[in-house]
Amino acid sequence: MSRAETTKTVLIAGAANLILAVTKLIAGALAGSSAMLAEGAHSVADTLNQGFLLASLRRSERPADRRHPFGYGNERYFWSLLAAFGILVAGAGYSIYEGVETILGHGGQGEQVWLAFLVLALGVVLEGGSWVRAYTQARRETRENGRDLVDHVKRSPDVTFKAALFEDTAAVVGLLVAAAGLTLREVTGSPFWDGLASVLIGLLLVVVAYALGRESKDLLIGKAADVEVQSRIREEICSSPGVDGVDELFTMHFGPEAILVAAKVHFSDDISADEAEDIAGEIDRRLCEREPLVRHVFLDPTQRETPNVPEQRLARENGGRRRRTREDGARTAAGEPPA
Repeated sequence: MSRAETTKTVLIAGAANLILAVTKLIAGALAGSSAMLAEGAHSVADTLNQGFLLASLRRSERPADRRHPFGYGNERYFWSLLAAFGILVAGAGYSIYEGVETILGHGGQGEQVWLAFLVLALGVVLEGGSWVRAYTQARRETRENGRDLVDHVKRSPDVTFKAALFEDTAAVVGLLVAAAGLTLREVTGSPFWDGLASVLIGLLLVVVAYALGRESKDLLIGKAADVEVQSRIREEICSSPGVDGVDELFTMHFGPEAILVAAKVHFSDDISADEAEDIAGEIDRRLCEREPLVRHVFLDPTQRETPNVPEQRLARENGGRRRRTREDGARTAAGEPPA
């Protein structure tokens, strides 16, 4: 369900960005507005990134094979990292460069300012609709897990959905900044405001690229499941009959829809190896039922030793050696060979 919803969100965002990329660039050239050109570059970058995200959704669906026994879910994070890089280079880099050029007095001139405002209004409608779609998905998912919106977005492993939401949010804010800069240019007659708006749009994209890139990097190198999920997994294992506790618990995401669980489990001393194996299989089944994202479970059965057992064993061995030493000494004194 989450994958289907994310695909729809990305498709809507991609269609809106493709239309706006063309219209913004044309309007920016005719109006001589660096802010509009920056917004055009922003939409071009977003369109390219939606292509990356769609590729990630399709490629991550491939089943596991011999070379990738845990599947291809992590491809989502790789393509999202490329999307972050695209935002930084194609969007932020061009926007800041164009803004600085305008501030230094090297910007273009244009007369069709009304067209720029018309495209900005169209952008608000299209980007706003795309943002509403991403926001609606987020709200639907928060109703399912009981979190607030900010907490859900922060903790969600679906980086593809995050990319769409971040880009749409930045797009709406960027449109408002571009409109403000263009308005101030027309009111004051100074291109400084238009250039400043372009720089601000670029800096906004830097923030989005950094946030998306950092999240993709963390998940790509191996990120643990959410703390609440880990707590439920530990509780489920510890509640099993014959289990005394969990010494170590490791989890890792293989894509937003698959979690690997590995744990060192202490079994009771009075159960056999066959019983421990049966209990482990039952734990595997229940974990997959309770946590749908859990796909792989590896348990290392261990048995606890009584804390004083090693000391007692060492004391017995040392006592035996001392006793044998005394007996050998007595035999030697009596002229008998040692035992």
